[in-house]
Amino acid sequence: MGSDLSIGVHCATTTTSASILYRWMQWLIVPAVIISLTNVASAQQPTDPAPTPSVAIPNFWNPRARGERVEAPQTGRAVRFMTDDEFPPLHFAGPDGMPTGFAVELARAVCDRLTITCTVQARRFDTLLDALADKQGDVVAAAVPLTAGLRARFLATRPYFRWPARFVARKDRGLPAPSASALAGRSVGVVEGSAHEAYLKAYFPKATGKTFTDLSAAESALKRGEVEYLFADGLSLALWLNGQEAEGCCAYSGGDYLENRYFGEGIGFVTRTEDAALARALDDALQRVWDDGKYAELYLRFFPVSPF
Repeated sequence: MGSDLSIGVHCATTTTSASILYRWMQWLIVPAVIISLTNVASAQQPTDPAPTPSVAIPNFWNPRARGERVEAPQTGRAVRFMTDDEFPPLHFAGPDGMPTGFAVELARAVCDRLTITCTVQARRFDTLLDALADKQGDVVAAAVPLTAGLRARFLATRPYFRWPARFVARKDRGLPAPSASALAGRSVGVVEGSAHEAYLKAYFPKATGKTFTDLSAAESALKRGEVEYLFADGLSLALWLNGQEAEGCCAYSGGDYLENRYFGEGIGFVTRTEDAALARALDDALQRVWDDGKYAELYLRFFPVSPF
C-alpha cells in the first residue's frame, strides 16, 4: 500500500499544477508590491530594517558518505537535461520562456561543479521518462517520484528534495503541537483517499479525521474553523499559508513527516542504467553543491517559506 499511496500523493499534486502556479505567482507578486510601496514611504521617513526570516533548509546528505571526487564521463557533447515547465517552484517557465526553478538551477549548478556543458529542454511531464529511454535526453530533472518501479528501469541519484507532510492550525486557537495524545478527539482535515489520510489513521488513531474532496476545500474549512488541524503536503501548504487566500489565518504546527512508505523517497536526477558513471558523477556533484553552500542559496531563492 505504501508505494501506491506515495505515488498517489505525487499525482494529486501534479494534477493541480495550475493552482500551484497561481499560488506561486501570488507569492512572488505580493511581496514585490509591498517592497515597492515601502520604498516610496522610505523616501519620506526612516524605517528600521526588517528582520531576516528564518528558513529551514533540509539536508539530505550523509557527511560520512563522502568519497573521492567523481569526474563526469567525457562524451564529447553536452549532457542533455529534460524537465517540465509547469510545476513551480521546482520547474517552470521563467519570464524569458526558458526553464528555471529549483530542480533546473540545481542541475545547472551540478554541471558547473563537474565542468561539463549541459542543456535543459522542457517537455510534457508525462513524456519525460519515455524520452529518456528513447535517448532523446540524458538526465531527467523534474518531480518524478523515486519508486521501485522507476529504479527497475532507470538509475537515480540520492534525493535532493522530498515531500514533507505537515500539520497546520489556526493561529488564534492555542492548539498543542500534534502528537498521538494531543490529537485525541480533535478534528483533523485530510484529503480523501490520500496518503495523509492513511497516515493519520495509522499514527493518530484517536484523532477525528474529516475528509475533503480536495486540498482547497480542506484549507477553506480550516480557515473557517470547521476543523482544528489540517494534515497535507507541506509544499502546497507553504504556498497557501503565505498567499492571499489564507489571509494569515494559520501556521504550521509541529514538525515534518517524511516516512517513505507513505510520502515516498523524494526526487533525484534520473539517468539510463547504462549511464552509471554519469549517475555517480551527478551524485558526487550534488554533495559538493551542498558542501559549498550553493544548494542553500538556491533553496532560499525558490523557497522563501520552507515546507520543512
